[in-house]
Amino acid sequence: MLRIIRQLLMVPEVALLARHTPRDPARAWEGYWSGVRATGTQGEVLWDTDIGREAEQYARAMEASMDFSLPVLDVGCGNGRWTRWLAPRFPAAVGVDIAESAVQRARQETGDAPDVSFRTVDLTDPATGPALHEEFGDMNVFVRGVFHVLRGPQRLQLAQTLHSVVGRRGHVLLTETDYRGNPLSYMQSLGAAPGSIPPPLRKAIGGIPVPGRFGAEERRAAFPGEAWQVVADGPVTIEAVPMGGDGTTGIPGYFATMGTR
Repeated sequence: MLRIIRQLLMVPEVALLARHTPRDPARAWEGYWSGVRATGTQGEVLWDTDIGREAEQYARAMEASMDFSLPVLDVGCGNGRWTRWLAPRFPAAVGVDIAESAVQRARQETGDAPDVSFRTVDLTDPATGPALHEEFGDMNVFVRGVFHVLRGPQRLQLAQTLHSVVGRRGHVLLTETDYRGNPLSYMQSLGAAPGSIPPPLRKAIGGIPVPGRFGAEERRAAFPGEAWQVVADGPVTIEAVPMGGDGTTGIPGYFATMGTR
């Protein structure tokens, strides 16, 4: 009961923060990234912590499914941290994001790293998938924490774009947050309390689309079985920046590796 009371006490502050989020997702993400002053474990971006144990889960999944002679597309690359992690494993790594400010930051943080590039792309535009495939051929795809902030029609369109990108030889590694409690309970798990919301969480609530859960059920809806074949799936732990404790904050997640039929 006390936990529920504390959740209810958080409602006014959360509602006040969320009311400032632009309705247009592209505008929201541009506004978010243009205001970022620091990234990394001590930075402002909730999901941008140092890459550690979380990556070990993905490395095993990629080794079991992906053709490493193909380039890789990092969807929703943000500041490019995971694009840089992917780059040594593939002949080329391309990070894409809907926010130009994110792409600019990714370029700044990456410097002159070979075989890494970034571009501003809206992957929910039906024309982007065929265009990328024409340029690069079949690609592998890495998606971390994108589908859970999209609504149903956007999820379907993004999945269709990825179907065009991977072609016959590529595979998708999808990983998303999959917290099964209500949004206020989720915020509490990240360190929020009445009158005390950690700054990275506060920035996310007030700047980006409201996240949802994304697990096996949501994956089946976005990636229908007649078009996609699941190689492996299961739970993962997604790491976020420290909020109220030592080390990173672990968020329950879901992963799937998939190829096209």
